[in-house]
Amino acid sequence: MAAEDALKLGHLETAANRIYYSIFYAVSALAVKYSFKTSKHSQLRGWFNKKFVYEDKKFSADLSAIYNKTFAYREKSDYDIVFKPKKDEVKKLFSASKKFIKEIKKELGINDKTTNKARQIKL
Repeated sequence: MAAEDALKLGHLETAANRIYYSIFYAVSALAVKYSFKTSKHSQLRGWFNKKFVYEDKKFSADLSAIYNKTFAYREKSDYDIVFKPKKDEVKKLFSASKKFIKEIKKELGINDKTTNKARQIKL
């Protein structure tokens, strides 16, 4: 995982970016499954929070908090020139992102066995 490698190497800005994007792409996969289209990060976050956390209650508010926090941290890390990510905080975000992605994979019907089989298929 790119985020894990960046974290190990001390590239905290890159790690924060990759952590957020792993969540973003997981939610984007949900959007495809549920035919939701947008080109905006804020709309995707809003749709996820409204549909899955508050309306359908498929996910806890913890997942909403993880998504929102990783987005905010990535924004600061990428665009605030005086902001310096803290290693402990990036580690927490990384751990939280794994929980988030695990829940999304369940909703998508993806498990490690299916993922490993897909990797073995040669085109």
